[in-house]
Amino acid sequence: MPAKKRCQMQSEPRCNQAVLRLVGQCPHCRLEFCGTHRMPEHHDCQNLESCRQQAFEKNKAKLESERTVASKMAMA
Repeated sequence: MPAKKRCQMQSEPRCNQAVLRLVGQCPHCRLEFCGTHRMPEHHDCQNLESCRQQAFEKNKAKLESERTVASKMAMA
């Protein structure tokens, strides 16, 4: 039986808890973490800020495409 994968949290002291099978991999940095460190905010994910910026740009574009303009309202 292979050894259990351990949390990849880079801290002192090193976390030695087992990785969660279903939700232990961070979607941003692709590292594997235990239940305590699985959230990007808890393991200081390096790609979290770029992910937030991409989500902001996507939402901004969607809101601007749906913006109601006065000329459209006058025609209705």
